[in-house]
Amino acid sequence: MRPEDIPEIRTLDLFQNMSDDTFKVLVRGAYVQNFPPQIDLVEEGDPADFLHIVVGGCVELYANWNGRDTTMAMVRPISTFILAATIKDGPYLMSARTVEKSRVVLLPSNDVRTAFEQDGVFARSVVNELANCYRSVVKNTKNLKLRTSLERLANYISRSQIRAGSLEFDLMMDKRRLASFLGMTPENLSRAIKALRPYGVQVDAAKVTITNLEDLNQLARPDPLIDDFSV
Repeated sequence: MRPEDIPEIRTLDLFQNMSDDTFKVLVRGAYVQNFPPQIDLVEEGDPADFLHIVVGGCVELYANWNGRDTTMAMVRPISTFILAATIKDGPYLMSARTVEKSRVVLLPSNDVRTAFEQDGVFARSVVNELANCYRSVVKNTKNLKLRTSLERLANYISRSQIRAGSLEFDLMMDKRRLASFLGMTPENLSRAIKALRPYGVQVDAAKVTITNLEDLNQLARPDPLIDDFSV
């Protein structure tokens, strides 16, 4: 792994408070790879040999069953996946593939588990990271079960607007993946996009323009216990 990659990884909440000695041992066996788009990185059911860190590009986490697949999450820099499988030494519950050209750090899972056992500060950071992941799963489940497809799309656009800091922005994933992520078919997504027009939302290809944010938020009714992933 290149020395210039190390400071970026060190700034992650997961690693920033662990001891220097433990961190040096952890990254000593790591390596970095560049992947083109649409490359499978891990497959659902395989043993978790590595903890992956996305330092460039974008990775889709997805799952499939009985010939159907669904987008679970989109991972962007700088983020890890899939920590729970690494710590538990269990199989991956999701597959991962690159969406665009991506740069990924691979940390051997055995080294991560050794650091977890030997460094108490790192162990607490792991517990905190897993707790955040669990809370995100609960929020996503509430979003899927308590809201209609139109409300889910409205809240996704509302969150995207906050993230972009502008009333004009691009969708962060293509519409097929967005439909899957929001738990609807592409046809339902198309209808929901049209249904948002009276609320001041125009979607042209990947570009979103909001002309009436107040009306959008009245429809979405964002709730920090569902939509704020910092809580």
